[in-house]
Amino acid sequence: MTDTPADDLKPSFRSDVTVELVKHTASDADVLFAARVSTVGEQSLDELGKDPERSKGLINYLMRDRHGSPFEHNSMTFFISAPIFVFREFMRHRVGWSYNEESGRYRELQPVFYVPGADRRLVQEGRPGKYVFVEGTREQQELVTRTMEDSYRQAYEAYQEMLAAGVAREVARAVLPVGLFSSMYATCNARSLMHFLGLRTQHELAKVPSFPQREIEMVGEKMEAEWARLMPLTYAAFNTNGRVAP
Repeated sequence: MTDTPADDLKPSFRSDVTVELVKHTASDADVLFAARVSTVGEQSLDELGKDPERSKGLINYLMRDRHGSPFEHNSMTFFISAPIFVFREFMRHRVGWSYNEESGRYRELQPVFYVPGADRRLVQEGRPGKYVFVEGTREQQELVTRTMEDSYRQAYEAYQEMLAAGVAREVARAVLPVGLFSSMYATCNARSLMHFLGLRTQHELAKVPSFPQREIEMVGEKMEAEWARLMPLTYAAFNTNGRVAP
């Protein structure tokens, strides 16, 4: 990928995130054969097409009683575009995940920045551990939009000035904010994704409440939709059993 000429780079602003499922080997059958090997050995593969209700019951039993390893025999790779601050939270999830992110050392970073949309709650009320977010006023929304955009433009101009003067990309990038959009491939299995969703999304069926930052929840919701399509029995069991990873 070649760098875009500086004259063509003008800051743009987004309030969304994108998630694309680019590759997968993931189905409910992966859970079934992995679980049944403990009782039927090499015949576990022969059991896949038998008695769908029994298969549904087995997956629900595994989820309910937290027999987790059968949910690891699958893989999903997502291409995610989101602000850098989302990725810094994301990468706290280490077990069962692999990441590769674009590098500001090796390419000129594009001026795409995050600005909250009108539906993003801006005001935190309450103390740590017991707080809620509420709607901001129109004045607060205008303030956030204006100050963020002005700050982003100034930071990117400084970045471009250093690059034009011959300063290395890995040095010049230090002036850029965490609201800059980045992209990465993230690969996981169903068990690690369930753990992520249990912490990074809010859901009415969750036994354990979670209070994620909205921007990472937006990523989680899009990943969840893709996974639900691939593994519907596993997804249903996850919800039935309180959205707790096995």
